[in-house]
Amino acid sequence: MTEISSMVISHKKAKVDEMESAWHGDLDGLLHNLYNHEYVYECVVLKTCNRVEIYVVSPKSSSVLFSFAKEMGASTHIIEFFGHDESLEHLLRLSGGLESMIVGEDQILGQIKELYAYAKKSGATGKILETAFDKAIQVGKRIRNETRINKGSVSIGSAAVDLAEDIFGGLEGKNVLVIGAGEIGVLVARALAEKDIEGIYIANRTYQRAEELAYELGGHAVKLDDVMNYLQNADVVISGTGAPHYILTREMVEDAVRDRDHKLLLVDIANPRDIEESVAELEKVELCNIDNLRVISEKTLKMRKEESRKAEAIIQEELRLLNIQYKRQKADRLISELYRQVYDVRVQEREKAVNRLKAYHTIGEIETQVLDDLTYSIVNKILGEPTKVLRQAAELGNEEFLDVVSRVFCLDKDKVRVERTKPGCGKD
Repeated sequence: MTEISSMVISHKKAKVDEMESAWHGDLDGLLHNLYNHEYVYECVVLKTCNRVEIYVVSPKSSSVLFSFAKEMGASTHIIEFFGHDESLEHLLRLSGGLESMIVGEDQILGQIKELYAYAKKSGATGKILETAFDKAIQVGKRIRNETRINKGSVSIGSAAVDLAEDIFGGLEGKNVLVIGAGEIGVLVARALAEKDIEGIYIANRTYQRAEELAYELGGHAVKLDDVMNYLQNADVVISGTGAPHYILTREMVEDAVRDRDHKLLLVDIANPRDIEESVAELEKVELCNIDNLRVISEKTLKMRKEESRKAEAIIQEELRLLNIQYKRQKADRLISELYRQVYDVRVQEREKAVNRLKAYHTIGEIETQVLDDLTYSIVNKILGEPTKVLRQAAELGNEEFLDVVSRVFCLDKDKVRVERTKPGCGKD
C-alpha cells in the first residue's frame, strides 16, 4: 500500500555532532536523490539546527528509508522510523511545537512552511504529502491561536526583558542599555526590539560587534569605556558579558543615580556577576539576577506544559479529520476513474446517435447540444447515489467494498491508488 513513512533524527536521541554527520550535501541534492529513487513517489525533507526528518510516499517505504539511512551512515540508535499513522501524528505535533526542545516555540512552524514549499516547488510532492503538510501548517496556526503554548519567555534573554516589563508595568518610552553583544546579549536585544521603547543602547568590548547588532535592530552602539555616559540616562540596564570582573561597580552606579529622581533597574544575567551586589543597597536602584529570571522561566514552562494538553486535544481532533480526508481522497480517485470511464462511453454513444440522426436529416448545434446535455444528465443522475455510497464506505474504512467496486467496473487500480507517478520508473 502506498502511504507516508518517515525517518526522524532529532535532539531527542542524537547529539548535535551526530545530526551534523548524518547530513550530507545540500537540500536540493538530498531531495533529488530521494525523488529519483525508483520507489519514491513523493518526498519532503525537513532540516533545522536540531533535527533532520525525511518524509516519503512509497509502496516500499520501510526498505527505502532503511537503505537511505545506511547510505547516510547514520547510526540506527539515533533514528526513529515511523509508519503512516505515526508520521502524521508526529508531523502535527511538530508543527504545534510539541516536539521542540522549548515547547511551543514558533520558529519550527515557519521552517516547516519554508521547507515544504521548497519541496513542492522542486516538484517532489504530490497529493498525499501536500494533504499532510497543508493540514500540519493549519494545525500549527490553530494551536497558537487557541492556546497560550507560545506565550511567555523561556530563555534568559527574553526573561530579562519580561522581568523589566513587569517591574515598570511596560517599557514604553524607556531607555535600555544592554551590556554585552554575545549570545545572551543578542537574545536580550532582539526581545527589546519588539517593545515600544524610547531607545536601545548596546555596549560591547568589541565595538564593531556592538555596531553590527545596533544596526540590525535600529539601536545605538556604545564603547564599553563610555558606559558611564549612558548609565545616567538609562531606565534599565541588562548586563550579560563574559568578563571575569565587575562591569558596573557600586561607585559607578552611585554616581549615575545621584541626581536622578526615578528608579534604575539593573538586571545581571552574567556568570560570574557583572554588577557588584552591594548596589542593591542604594536608593532608587533595583538589582535583579538570574535567580529572579529563573522563576519567570519556570512559570512559563509550567504554563506551556499545561497548554500542551489543549494542543494535544486539538491534534487528536485534527488527526481524525485528516484520516477522514485521506479516506475520502481514496474514494474520490476511484469515483474520478469511474466517471472518466462512463463519460468516455457517453461521448462515444452521443457521437453514434448524432451520426445516425445526420443520416436522415440535418443536425444543427442546438440539437447536438440537447443530446450532449441529455447524456451528461443521465450519467450524473445514475452515478450520483453510487458516489455517495462510495464516499461513505471510504469514511468507514470499508476497503473491501471499494475493491469490489473497482473490480466490478474494471477500474485501473494503479490510477486509483496513486494519483501521480513518474514516467519510466516502472512503479507498481
